Amino acid sequence: MLARYTRGMSRRASHRRPVARRRVSVVGVLGELMLTAGVLVGLFLVWQLGWNNVVFGADQGAAAAEQSDTWVKAAKSTPKAAAVTPDAPLVDATNYPNGQSFAVTFIPRFDETYPRAVAQGTGLDVLNSRKSGIGHYPNTQMPGEIGNFAIAAHRNIKGANWVTIQTLQVGDPIYVQTKDGWYTYRFRNFEYVHPTGVDVLKPVPQRPDIVAKDRIITLTTCNPLNDYRERIIAYGTFESWRPLAEGVPPEIADAVAKWSK
Repeated sequence: MLARYTRGMSRRASHRRPVARRRVSVVGVLGELMLTAGVLVGLFLVWQLGWNNVVFGADQGAAAAEQSDTWVKAAKSTPKAAAVTPDAPLVDATNYPNGQSFAVTFIPRFDETYPRAVAQGTGLDVLNSRKSGIGHYPNTQMPGEIGNFAIAAHRNIKGANWVTIQTLQVGDPIYVQTKDGWYTYRFRNFEYVHPTGVDVLKPVPQRPDIVAKDRIITLTTCNPLNDYRERIIAYGTFESWRPLAEGVPPEIADAVAKWSK
C-alpha cells in the first residue's frame, strides 16, 4: 500500500512543470534605480526646504537679535537726543562694504519671534549667509532716505525668510532698525515682474523719469514659490522714525524684549 502511494506521488511529481526563474531585465533594473533616485531626491528636498530652512532661520534670527540688542544697549548708555520730527528721519550715509550688516528688519506678519539682519549686497554670499539672509541693493537708498530702500531675500531656501510674502496685507508694518533708530514702513501693494524688470529698484519704482519725493521700501523675491520665472515685489511707504535713545516702538516692545538679552 505504501509502495503504491509512493509510486503515485512520484508520477504526479514527474508531471509538475519546473518553476521558471524570473529574468532580470535592463528595463527593470533602470526602473528600480529611478525609483530609488526619486526617493533620494524627495528626501533631499525635504531636508533642503524643511530642516535646512529651520537651521538657517534660527542662526539668522539669533544673529539679527544679537545685533539689535547691541544697538539698543548702546543707545541706553547715550543721553537722549532732543525731540525729533518723526517724518524727518536720520539717514545713515556710511558706504558699507559688501557683506556688512547695517540694519535689522522685523515684519510681524512673517515672524513674531525674531528679526533678520540686512547686509550690503544681494549676492549668494549674503542671501545664503547664516548671519544675514537679506541683502540691500547697493545702488538704492538707505533706510529713511528719500527714494527706494530696496532689499532681497530667498523665499524657499537658506532660511526661506520671505516664504509667506504673499500674505502681507495693506497697512502691515515693516520695521527697520539701524544704529540710529527705528524706521516704520507700511505695506501698500504687490507687483509681479520678469527677472529683467529692474526698474522696480529706481528711486520711484517703474518711473525712472521722475524725481523721488517719497520714502519707499521694496522687497523682492522669486515667484512662484519654487521657481524663478518671475519676481514678486512688495512695496511699502514710510510712516515714521524713532531714535533708539527714545526706546522701542511700543507696538513691538514685547517682541523686542523677548530677543533682547
